[in-house]
Amino acid sequence: MTRTWHLGFGVVLTALAGYVDALGFIRLGGLYTSFMSGNTTQFAVSLGHGNLHHALLPALLILAFLLGGICGGGLSALTPARWVTPVILGFETAVVSAAFQAATEAPDSGIASLMLALAMGAQNAVLSHVQGFRAGTTFVTGALFGFGQKLALALARRGARLAWVGDAVVWFSLLIGSIAGTVAYGKLALYALAIPAGTAGVLALVATILIARTPVSKGSGTKIVAR
Repeated sequence: MTRTWHLGFGVVLTALAGYVDALGFIRLGGLYTSFMSGNTTQFAVSLGHGNLHHALLPALLILAFLLGGICGGGLSALTPARWVTPVILGFETAVVSAAFQAATEAPDSGIASLMLALAMGAQNAVLSHVQGFRAGTTFVTGALFGFGQKLALALARRGARLAWVGDAVVWFSLLIGSIAGTVAYGKLALYALAIPAGTAGVLALVATILIARTPVSKGSGTKIVAR
């Protein structure tokens, strides 16, 4: 997969994280399925107030996200470098699809939210083999900071004039994804989860086709450096 394809996948995956996070935020009353900084704060506040019951759900979401990161990292380590993207996307598709089924069959169980957090944790490993590549992860605060910093350098003529564009696109894709998730939930309720499941599946299929059509080179096992 070329850098252009990686960039496109990263933007779509970031929007997907925003979409899923919006659903989680609405459904869970202020908690998240991908933004673990927010959940950590909620967990700490509940502990500080001595409210162990309210601390349980954010703690479980954090643990599910961590488990997803472990699964994604494990798959990334065990899979040949060229196949990392479709394999992890396939795993994400399966988990989000299971979340969709759980949400429609047992909407009040909370299992779907934990599965979504698991999927988002794994998603961060999709493009981990592309060094210097921020898109496609759930760490968008860093992208927003990079956007501001690089824009300041460009305005001061001390940096590349358009270096800020990439970080701006990443942040904007999260915004668009969150808006789409909010609108979809308003119209489809929990059936809105079919959209991210289908999107992840399409991305996995496209990645598989692209890689299968690309001849194996001697340097295919090395990491790809995004410049």
